[in-house]
Amino acid sequence: MESKPTYHRGSRDGKAPFKGDPLDGIKPYYDLIVIGSGLAGMTAANVLGRAGFSVLLTEQHYNFGGMATWFKRKGGHIFDISLHGFPFGMKKTCRKYWSQAIADRIVPLESITFKNPQFELETSFTKEDFTHHLVQTFGQKRSKVEDFYQALRAMNFFDDSGETTGELFERFFPGRNDVHRLLMEPISYANGSSLADPAISYGIVFSNFMNKGVYTYSGGTDHFIGQCKRELKKSGVELRNRVQVARILVQGGRAHGIEAIDSQGQRHTIEAGCVLSNANLKTTIERLVGPQHFRPDYLEGFSKVRLNNSSTQVYMGLRAGEELPFTTDLQFTSTRERFDSPSLCDKHGESRTFSYYYPKTRPGSDRYTIVSSMNANWADWTGLSDAEYEADKQRLIEDTLCCLERSHPGIRSKLDHIEAATPRTFEFYTQHAQGSSFGTKFEGLAYSMNLSEEIEGLYHAGSVGIIMSGWLGAANYGVITANKVDAFLHSLVNSPA
Repeated sequence: MESKPTYHRGSRDGKAPFKGDPLDGIKPYYDLIVIGSGLAGMTAANVLGRAGFSVLLTEQHYNFGGMATWFKRKGGHIFDISLHGFPFGMKKTCRKYWSQAIADRIVPLESITFKNPQFELETSFTKEDFTHHLVQTFGQKRSKVEDFYQALRAMNFFDDSGETTGELFERFFPGRNDVHRLLMEPISYANGSSLADPAISYGIVFSNFMNKGVYTYSGGTDHFIGQCKRELKKSGVELRNRVQVARILVQGGRAHGIEAIDSQGQRHTIEAGCVLSNANLKTTIERLVGPQHFRPDYLEGFSKVRLNNSSTQVYMGLRAGEELPFTTDLQFTSTRERFDSPSLCDKHGESRTFSYYYPKTRPGSDRYTIVSSMNANWADWTGLSDAEYEADKQRLIEDTLCCLERSHPGIRSKLDHIEAATPRTFEFYTQHAQGSSFGTKFEGLAYSMNLSEEIEGLYHAGSVGIIMSGWLGAANYGVITANKVDAFLHSLVNSPA
């Protein structure tokens, strides 16, 4: 008899219980304490551990990796949270700052498809193939496409011309809503950006992809983070999960450690030469440090920094023995007649991305999973009663299944596990302010990068300013910040004081 799929509550069941004291045997002092183990925090910790500094990496969750994470369910299911696509540059970053073994597992996706009322196409997302579609499918002049690429390559995050992404598109492809859709949808799903955001925040990310296509990690996120943990330990970094940091200790304008809470609720002070927060920028400044430690003009400017949007996801697992013929790796699908940037966050939206995880994703496995992702607004999901919340999650699941069945008729009969995640889910498990999947908007970048100028010995690395979102951006931002920390710690060693 065919079994029915399990509908898992998924979002408010609580986290795994503590096993022992997460702070047992902790040292009283480290050169650097990193709060949060997203890819920026982990990469910074690895770089500085290799450099010979004593580093403590803390994580409030039981898994390391931040948003680059996974979870397991009964029936042999493993679900990856993040969309499984990043630029070729991730291979170079991993080879240089992690290991050759990790870099060797970064492989190209075979196929990316778009399916909407304006066009249907398949692409490898390489520059050559994408140019072919812009010229042949959409009738754009090759010279104009090359000028567009050149304008993007000339952008850097230090120089903002004030032009929005929508204005950039109109400058090169006026009145072509279909072209705007092709250019914008993949980046919106990758980092939460919209047509109203600065063109600079779009151009840098798109240029990274317009190289050799879209890549993924062979082995799944669980294998990737496992390899990262091994490298961190080899670098001498001390790893502590299930550690809740209550506050960053600041005295006389200088960060000098953290106050952490153990499994019994007892508070512990751990001193440090400096502190690097990989938490949400808003959380770092407003909760972990506290407004009293910042100058009024800094706080006034920071108060205008907006949080980026969140996400919803639906995780679908095929029962053991079932197969899914290869169609594509990543599909951007929508029933909306025209592209409308804000509609990507619509709670009742018509647009979503399907990530297909075949056995090739985890060599040696014969299992298939599908993850549907939609951008989302926190305001649409907070404040709901328990009954309203569960009803809306079931509607999200049903809408997703109906959409999936258009490409894969009868797919329901192959599934034995389905569950949904919402902005409330991400807020609960990651402690990101308002469940923000992509940190802050672009204006947050300056406040993140200049945090040490406000409080000596305090640094931030994470999803800020859109361009630092995603696996590659986060890892590279970790390296940028690690270099600043390295210089600061050396200045302490050489200081007469």
